Amino acid sequence: MTSLDKPTQDTDQTQPDDARAVTEAALFEAFGGVRGMVETVLPGLLFVAIFTVNKNLHMAAIAALALSLILVVVRLAMKDTVKHAFSGVFGVAFGVVFAMFTGNAKDFYLPGMLYTLGLALAYIITTLAGVPLIGVVLGPVFKENLSWRTRNPGRKKAYAKASWAWGLILLAKCAILFPLYWWADTAQLGWVLVILKIPPFLLAVWLTWVFLAKAPAPIDVFAEMEAEEKAAEERKAAAEATGGRHRRES
Repeated sequence: MTSLDKPTQDTDQTQPDDARAVTEAALFEAFGGVRGMVETVLPGLLFVAIFTVNKNLHMAAIAALALSLILVVVRLAMKDTVKHAFSGVFGVAFGVVFAMFTGNAKDFYLPGMLYTLGLALAYIITTLAGVPLIGVVLGPVFKENLSWRTRNPGRKKAYAKASWAWGLILLAKCAILFPLYWWADTAQLGWVLVILKIPPFLLAVWLTWVFLAKAPAPIDVFAEMEAEEKAAEERKAAAEATGGRHRRES
């Protein structure tokens, strides 16, 4: 093996590792990472824990909403992104309002369950339409926007597989939860919801990571736009220099 062969071999070995690292970082950024997952679980866990102990809907609902707000305040104090914490606040708030309105503690979970069902259908429908939702979500994170639709068929295929995975996993989750909504009591439904909060999510994220890590690299459309702008500026500068030289010669 020559010295020229060795760098080529190292490059081939590092590229898959780099792709996996970039994919992992992008997924953590898009879905909030471990902290984001914990913040989505805690309010529901507090609600079901309090309601299991004293069956007090108002106390459980107020405690869950207060905890959601505290999580946002903590993120603000740490100058961290609050999009995942805010989404948790809105989700808990909808649940609180719905449960208070109906007087049925199980309805605290109903908006979230309907959202999960809608999201599952959105993943499936957008994939069938040729615009997989996971690609729309992750495209800006990978700086490729929607370039994968027409310029990167291998990546589009990976996004389609990932969207199918998300849709089917969420549908399976709904198939468990909605019968429990009718047949189980509030505490049973709540604990099952807590248990099913993270594992299906982690499975979907892991499958997305597997599909994208094997897919072609994303096309950095932002870099392309910057290169085009730079080339346009260079052409303009060259044209101005040529024009100035012609004027001096004349």
